[in-house]
Amino acid sequence: MHTWLFNVLHLSLKELRCVLRDRTMMGAIVISFTVAVYVVALGAKADVTHVAVGILDSDHSTLSQRIRAAIRPPLFQEPVDLTRDTAQAEMDEGRYLFVLDIPEHFEADVQAQRPTEVQLWVDATAMAQGQLGVAYLTEIVLRETLDEFKAKGIDARLPTRPVVHVLFNPNTTTSWFTSVMQLINNVTVLSVVLVGAAVIREREKGTIEHLLVMPVRPSEIAVAKILANGLVILVAVAVSVLAIVKGLLLVPVEGSVVLFLMGTGLYLFSLTALGILLATVASSMPQFGLLAVPVFVVMYLLSGSATPVENMPLWLQHLMQLSPSTHYVKLAQGILYRAAGVDIVWPQMVAVGGIGAAFLALALLRFRSMLARQG
Repeated sequence: MHTWLFNVLHLSLKELRCVLRDRTMMGAIVISFTVAVYVVALGAKADVTHVAVGILDSDHSTLSQRIRAAIRPPLFQEPVDLTRDTAQAEMDEGRYLFVLDIPEHFEADVQAQRPTEVQLWVDATAMAQGQLGVAYLTEIVLRETLDEFKAKGIDARLPTRPVVHVLFNPNTTTSWFTSVMQLINNVTVLSVVLVGAAVIREREKGTIEHLLVMPVRPSEIAVAKILANGLVILVAVAVSVLAIVKGLLLVPVEGSVVLFLMGTGLYLFSLTALGILLATVASSMPQFGLLAVPVFVVMYLLSGSATPVENMPLWLQHLMQLSPSTHYVKLAQGILYRAAGVDIVWPQMVAVGGIGAAFLALALLRFRSMLARQG
C-alpha cells in the first residue's frame, strides 16, 4: 500500500506539471470559470425584461389609456401603436413579442357589465418570456379593469386570498440561478475533457510506452490522472465561487463553501473516472470529442440545471438517477441556496461517490486492456 501511494503521488505531480504547462487548456479553464460564468449570468435571461409590446387600441378610452400606462419598464418597453395591416408583419420580423388588441367600446362594455374580450398576440418562439409575459399582461389588464370598475375591494370579499412568499430568491434574480448552473455545466464539461485528453494525448505522443516500462500499475496511472486533473478543476471552482459568483455577481451563498467543495470533489472523482472510461473507448481525440458531446448534452439537459427533474417523465427521472450530475445539481442547490448541511445532502454525496466508484471500476478494466494492447 505504501508503494502504491508513493507511485500515485509522483505520477500525480508529473500529471499536474503537464496540465499546468498546457497553456491552451489552462486558458480554457480560466476563461470558463471566470468570464464565461460572469457573462452567462448577466446575459442569459429567461425572465421578462424590456420586452417590446405593440398595441392595437381601437377604443381610445380612459380605460385603454390606463392599461397602456400600466405597461412600463423594467418589464416592458413603452407600448407602440400599430395598425392591423402592419401588426402581423411586425411580429413576423421579431420586432414585438406581444401585441395587445383592445376592441372598440371596451370601456363602455365594462361599465355596462357586458361580456368583452381583449386579445393578446404572443410570439411563442420565445417560450419562457412568452409564458411569463402573458401572465404579467393578463394581470395588468385585469387590475386596471377592476380599478376602473370600482372593484378595488373585491378580493376582500373572496373566500380565499393568495399570499405569495418567494423563498431563497425573493426578487427572482436570474443571475443567482444561472451563475451557479453555468459553473456546474463548466465542471461537467472540463473535467471529462481534461482527463480524457490527458489519456489520449499520452497515447498519441507515445509517452504511454514510457509508463509501461515503469514498475507502476494501471490503477496508479488512472488514479494519478484523476487526482491531478480533479485538483486543477477544484481550485478553479473555489476561485469562481468566491471571486465571481459571490464577489462580482453578489449572489448570496447561504451554505458552507467548504461543504460544497467537498461535494464538488466527489463529483470530480466521478466525472474524471467517466472521462478515462470514454478515453479508453475512443482511439483518437476526434472520436473522443464525438463520444463526449452526447454525454454532455444529456447530463446538462436532464440533470435539473436546465429544467426541473420533476417535469420529466417518471421513467426518465428514475433513469437519470444513474447520472452523477443529477445528484450534484441537487446537492449544489441545497448547499448554496438553502444552506443545507451534511445531514440533508449526505444521500446525494453518497450517490455521487457510488456512481464514481462504478465508473472507476469500469474505467480500470478498460484501461488495463488498453495498456495490454498498447504493450
